[in-house]
Amino acid sequence: MKELEIYIDGASKGNPGPSGVGVVICHCGCVIKNVSAYIGNATNNVAEYTALIYALKEAMGLKADYLIVKTDSQLLARQLNKVYKVRNANISGLYNQSLGLLGLFKKFSIHSIPREENKGADKLATLAVNRFFRKNEQAECGCSPGKPAGGKSGLQRKA
Repeated sequence: MKELEIYIDGASKGNPGPSGVGVVICHCGCVIKNVSAYIGNATNNVAEYTALIYALKEAMGLKADYLIVKTDSQLLARQLNKVYKVRNANISGLYNQSLGLLGLFKKFSIHSIPREENKGADKLATLAVNRFFRKNEQAECGCSPGKPAGGKSGLQRKA
């Protein structure tokens, strides 16, 4: 019986705008997996739910039985704990997908935590978005990683 503690976060630059997810999975107090993924243009709430879905799929792959999910999104936590209804059509499909995945575990709980306690997942979500921006900056200037602009290699041998 494996119990996992999972921290999730979604980040969106622009809301909607370029978005990413961050997931930190812990077992017995130790981090066993980090996930940082760019998900395209989305609202922050869509990014939060997408982070949860990424986390649940990872937990299934790790053969978890029990989950403690921690998020700094009060909306997500309250909707999944049935305190709030889901009124947004963009979220209802993700909400239903999340409930379906959660139903595959023997037991789960979802907790809203202060942002300060979710720094790891927040950093991973922001990293995914920042990688997207860096990639686009390189494409605009004609650079590629490891190859300077102008097409010349970094080191040349003198004759």
